[in-house]
This record gives sequence, structure tokens and C-alpha cells, in this order.
Amino acid sequence: MDFSYDSEQTALRDAVKGLVGKAYADYEHRRQTAKDDPGFDEKVWTQMAEMGLLGLPFSEDDGGVGAGPIEIGIVCRELGRVLAPEPFLSSVVYAGGLVSAVGTPEQRQEILGALSSGESVLAFAHDEPGHRWTASAVDVTADAQGALTGVKDGVLHGARADVMVVSAALPDGGTGLFVVTDGGGEREGYSTYDGGRAARITFDATPATPLGEAGVDVTSSIATIQDITRIMAANQALGAMQFQLKATVDYLKSRKQFGVTLNNFQALNFRAADMYTSQELTHSLVDWATMVVDGGSPEAVSDAAARVGLQVSRAGRHIGQEAIQLHGGIAMTAEYNVGTYTSHLTVLDHLLGDAGHHIRALDDKLTSYAAIDPLDVAAKA
Repeated sequence: MDFSYDSEQTALRDAVKGLVGKAYADYEHRRQTAKDDPGFDEKVWTQMAEMGLLGLPFSEDDGGVGAGPIEIGIVCRELGRVLAPEPFLSSVVYAGGLVSAVGTPEQRQEILGALSSGESVLAFAHDEPGHRWTASAVDVTADAQGALTGVKDGVLHGARADVMVVSAALPDGGTGLFVVTDGGGEREGYSTYDGGRAARITFDATPATPLGEAGVDVTSSIATIQDITRIMAANQALGAMQFQLKATVDYLKSRKQFGVTLNNFQALNFRAADMYTSQELTHSLVDWATMVVDGGSPEAVSDAAARVGLQVSRAGRHIGQEAIQLHGGIAMTAEYNVGTYTSHLTVLDHLLGDAGHHIRALDDKLTSYAAIDPLDVAAKA
């Protein structure tokens, strides 16, 4: 089977690489851009919109392009390769995916149209203090009129967002989604572990509009979009791993010790080879999981997300730690990019579930498989 990109996909990859590669060729520029709100380059965000990248996942009726998961994965991979801080994953894939799945036609056209054109930034306020990696809202509640009360934390680019999609527990049970505009909620922006931006948002009877039909439990829709986002985050993580491997190999070829370059030491070459093995195993699984999104059932997508999430978690830790070790002390400084790449892999690992979370998800499915009698199989053979 041929897994190579076709001509249009190759052109998309080259276009994205040309845009973000030029914008963040200087790592110090990237570090300073991400340090303060809004945490990304507004000019680059506009250029991404002009290229049609912000509307890739959405239908043409909603102002988008109607591209598939392969194309979305290409964009995520190239953004991860340069640690571009633009909120494509959180705003377009995650929050935009929810609006596309749950919103009314009018809401999709209005919200996704503005997002696709670069006029607005969308954020999903879902995580709550004391709760993580769930598709349900617990402590943030909505009353009968749709007003929201409670606290959301870890909202990526929440301080900058023009429109927020907020999950809340419904009066009659279940989880609903609501749209908050006009700077609703008290927002406190802060820097994340990898130098990005997030916010803590407090709602106090904050007016909100139901996303889609009012009072409907959309927990299953949230879960599916979370799984798709996990897979696209895996694409972004793969791009970061590919950069780290190349940077490490290049360093071993140029850094001298005892009068020779480090690649003359066999033990270091073996460690670099192990990094390559981890990367290639991840590459295969990421490509497979991305293809599952294209036409797969929610159950199949959930299984693929757990499998690729587990692999990315383990490989990201391995490659990140080895990249730092093989670079030596310089990799521990904020001014050198290898450490920040490892931090970003850690953030992606914990965004929607770490290795332990995915192992538990896969373990829960073991009882759904039929038992196989090895003696019976041998007899039939």
C-alpha cells in the first residue's frame, strides 16, 4: 500500500512548511512571541487564514475547505516541527470540531466562517480543577436560562479568544455546550509549561447561548472530537520528534570531544538509532490512526486514539529525554530549543490523556474480545 502524499497534499505540506518555517526560523523570535498574550503571531494567523488552513476541516457551506484528516494532520505535523504557537490544534481542530459537530447551520456559518477567515480565535473551555480527561462537565453548571457558573482552567489561548465554547452540566443531567462571546467570564491568562498561553476562566451567572439544540446531552460528541484531537495532537507531536531526532544527529556530527566528533562514539550512535526506531514506530501508528478518522466509526476512532496516544506518550518521553542527554547541558537552557520541544511533547502528552490513561482505556476493552482456544486453532490449521 502506498502511504506517500499525492501532489496536492505535497503542495499543502510545502506551503505550510514555507510559511511557519520562515516565521519561526529564529527560535528566539518564537520564544518571545509565545511569552505574552496572545501567545502567537497575529500576522501569521492571518496568513494561515489566507492560505485556507483555518477552514480546512469545515464544509464549504460553513465557509471552510472540506479537507480530510490527512490534510489536517499535515498541517499539525508541520506546526509541530517548528513549535509554531498558533492555536490551530486547540482552536480549529478541537473547538471548531465541536461547533461543526453540534452547532446549528446558522451557528456553524457564523462561528466557523469567522474562524476560517481569521477574524476570530475560538477556544474550548472544558477542563475543570480536580477533573481531567473526561468528556463530561462536572462543577461548571448551566441553569434553566443557560447562564453559566463555575471555573474552567487550562483553557488554551482562553485570554485571547473572541468566542468560547463552554461545556457545562445541564439541569436535567448530561453535558451541554454553550457559546460565550463579548469577553464573557473573568479571564486570567498565564504561561504554560512549554511557554504557551492558557487561562483560568471564572463564570458567575455568565450569559451564554446553547450550541445546537438546548438541553441536549452531547457527551458522546465531545468524546469523539476529543479522540480526533488526540490523533491530530499525535501528528503535531510527531513533527516535534522528527525535529528533535534531526537536531540531535546533526549535533553528534558537529560537536567534538577528545578531538573527534561525537558520532565516532558507538554508544551514542546506538542511542540515536533507538531514537530513530521510536520515531518510525510512532510515524506508522500516527499515519494509521489518521486514516482511521477518515470513515471510521466513533468506536474505531476511540480505539485508534488510545493506541496512538500510548505510543506517542512513550516515544515522546524517550526521544525528548535522549535529545536532552545527547546534547548535554546546553539543552537545559531556555535559550536552546531542544528542551522546549521536550516540554511541548510533555504538554501534548497531558492535554487529553497520558500513557496511563490510554492503557486503562485499552484495558477496559479487553473483555469485549472473544476468547480463543489455541488447541482449537491448531486443530483447524
